[in-house]
Formats: sequence, C-alpha cells, structure tokens
Amino acid sequence: MTLTIPFDNSYARLPDTFYSRQAPEPVRAPHLIAFNEDLARILGISVGDVKEMAEAFAGNSVPDGAEPLAQLYSGHQFGHYNPQLGDGRAVLLGETVGTDGIRRDIQLKGSGRTPYSRQGDGRAWLGPVLREYVVSEAMHALGIPTTRALAAVETGEVVLREGPMPGAVLTRVAQSHLRVGTFQVFAARGQLDSLRRLTEYAIARHYPKAEGPMGLLRAVRDAQASLIAQWMSVGFIHGVMNTDNCSIAGETIDYGPCAFMDRYHPNTVYSSIDRMGRYAYSSQPEIAVWNVAQLATALIQQIEDKEAAVEEATEIVHAMPALLQENWMMRFRAKIGLATEDEGDLDLLSDLLTRMAQNQADFTNTFRALGSDKARDQFTDPTAFDDWAEGWRVRLQREETPQRVMKAANPAFIPRNHRVEQMIQAAVKGDYEPFHRLGSVLATPYLDQPENADLTRPPTESEVVHATFCGT
Repeated sequence: MTLTIPFDNSYARLPDTFYSRQAPEPVRAPHLIAFNEDLARILGISVGDVKEMAEAFAGNSVPDGAEPLAQLYSGHQFGHYNPQLGDGRAVLLGETVGTDGIRRDIQLKGSGRTPYSRQGDGRAWLGPVLREYVVSEAMHALGIPTTRALAAVETGEVVLREGPMPGAVLTRVAQSHLRVGTFQVFAARGQLDSLRRLTEYAIARHYPKAEGPMGLLRAVRDAQASLIAQWMSVGFIHGVMNTDNCSIAGETIDYGPCAFMDRYHPNTVYSSIDRMGRYAYSSQPEIAVWNVAQLATALIQQIEDKEAAVEEATEIVHAMPALLQENWMMRFRAKIGLATEDEGDLDLLSDLLTRMAQNQADFTNTFRALGSDKARDQFTDPTAFDDWAEGWRVRLQREETPQRVMKAANPAFIPRNHRVEQMIQAAVKGDYEPFHRLGSVLATPYLDQPENADLTRPPTESEVVHATFCGT
C-alpha cells in the first residue's frame, strides 16, 4: 500500500517572489495520532500504511508530486503593521483538486524552521495541534467555512515553550492560504507586478466571476460578512483576528487562542495576548471591517486612477457593516425560531442577549433549550427569561415550523474550553481517548446524543479556562 496524493501545484508556478522553496525538517520518531479518512477521500488521496503516513505527515518523507514551500506575507498584528511575516513554522506541500472539483492546499504546520521563522524554532507542541484538529473539524460539522485537519502526528521530540512539551505536526487543508497580509506585503513594498499577479491568481482561484481588484474586494467583503455572522451565532471567538489570519477565501483560519463562550457576555475575551480586548466577541464584526479596509488599501495600489479607486473601495467597505448586520439577523432570527422578518426582531433579540448577560446564561445551552422550554433554567433569575418569553411566544405564532428552525440553528455540542483543555492534558500523558471521543461527538453537533450529555455541561468554577494561548 502506497500513499498517493494527486498534487497539482498552481501556487508553486507563481514567481519566486511569492515564497521560498523549503522542505520540512525531519523529526526523530513520528507517530500518527489521527488521520481524517473522510477528508482524504474528498482530496482523492490513496492512503498508505500507518508508518508511511506518519513519515509523510511529519515531514520526514516528501510525497511524490509535492513542491514544498513557505509562503510570504505581512500583516497588521493587533493594529500594528509588521512588514514581513510569512510561514515561520509551516510548509505548503502542494495542492489537490478534489473529487468535488475544489482546489485545496495541503500544509504541514509545525514542520520546522523556514526563512520567515525569525527567532522561532518552527515547531508546534501537541496541545495546539490537537486543539486545531478538534476545533476546525467541529467548525466544519457546524457548517461554518473553515480550514480542516487531515492528520496529526507526534514527533517524538521535545518542544520548549513555558516548559518541555511533546512536539507534533498538523496537516492543515484550506481552499488556499491567501490572506489579507499576502496582498499587503507586495503593496507595502511597491511590487505592483507581483500585486497584480496575486490579484489575478486570487480571482481565478476563488472568485472567477469577480471583475478586477474591486470585484475581488467585494467578494472578500461578502465572504467575511457571512463568516463573522456565523462565528457570532455559535459563540465563537477567534482571538487573534490579525490581517495575516484573515483568509481571502472566507474560511476560518489559525485556531491559536480561539474559544467558544460558556456564559454569554458581549465583551468576552479568552486570548492571553489580547490584553486590551481588541478581538473580544462583540468586536469581531468591527475588526472584520477594519481588515477588509486594509485589503482595500493594498488593492488600490495597482490601479492607475487612484481617486476613482479610493471612491469605489470606500463605498464597498462602508457597505460592510450593513451586510454584517443583515447576516447576523438571519442567523440569530433562526436561533429563536424565526424564518420570517419583522421590524421588532432586533429589539427582541437584543433584549434576550441583555438578559442572558445579566443572568450568566450559558450561550449554547440557552439557545438549544429554547426548543424544549427549559431555557429559563439557564438564568440566575428565571423570571428574567419568563418576561422576555411572553413577547417571543406571541411572535412565534406567525411562524410555521419554529421548532425545526431552532434545532437546525442551535447546536447541542460545541468544543467547550474545559473539555479541550482536559483532552490536551490527557494526551500529554499518552491518553488519546478524550481526543477521539470529542472528535466523534462533535462530528454531529446538532444531534442530542443523550449518552454524551456530559459534554454539554458548562465548566464548574474550578474547570473554567480563563485564558487561551497561541502555540508559538
């Protein structure tokens, strides 16, 4: 049995100003933790034996047809521009065109140093690899655009972070790894030929109906407006929405200090590096607009008529808050069982969320319980829910199938922070049962699964995860 990946590497055919050729660095003793067979089938991969796959997905052997490279980009990090970032601990093996006709990248994350590593070791430790594997696959099951996990491998080596940690490599799959920062680096350097080439490439790969740089800007804006509303609807907090983590394809990318809310509060922050709350839950729409504005600034540089370009780009970006609100309303109406629109719906939703914040209501469990009349149990003062529910039940009388709408919009299961942390701690000790269990349960998040009801429980006070961390 031989591992075969049908590579067709379009990015590697771009000029070498876009990347550095870079093979992954071998590791001492690769051991395959997980392999996503369903995703492999979509990618058209013929699997090999376990040892062969461990070697390939750790970077010890490069599969036939791969053209490993590290991509160049820059980006705004917490609002401050860094002129050169790039793949400091990742190598793009290449691309496949799947059985569904979609072109996707296959990337090794944690595969060693590259020319963009700066002072880093280019490695990843086991915790962030398992977090990204579980959370990205959970997001996919929730129906939210995301990168996906193909494989996770232990390296048999130690990675030094706050202490010695077991090393690991994640194989990440994305519709591409093009970011806002990919455009920013060429615009900032005045490399307009490269910027034009990148724009043409992005349009051809992701938005073939888009016309020119401003058409691309519109398409990315629309994709991001939809994506952020979907994040909000499941209580997801990305944690590090820098422009180098903003995907042109409209996918969720880079699951570093990400988290799902337990108790609802609009200002919730988990990321240990977000000390000012820039990327708090409720700030994500505003930051998405800011990121798209940075893309607009970069794209404009290649257009000769700057005045007209600025005017058009301004119009495109200024329309984004309304698009975000429209997408948010569509998602949150469904969460309370509404398939039709009414001018009072925003007030109804805002009132519910305010009461949830005041009464420490669990975000996921409250919305899921709306379909069973047990939502009041989530409130420290149940009468706060009762008062709101009077108007809600009147509004529901105009709906045909509110129960069905709610059940389809409100997951029973999310990757709760304390369960992810428990999974990581067990894996560090060699116990992967919690990892495999979480993955199995989160694959069908909208089913009740009463035998797994313990995974719907919010954390006790001693289990609360107050901060999440990047893997670097």
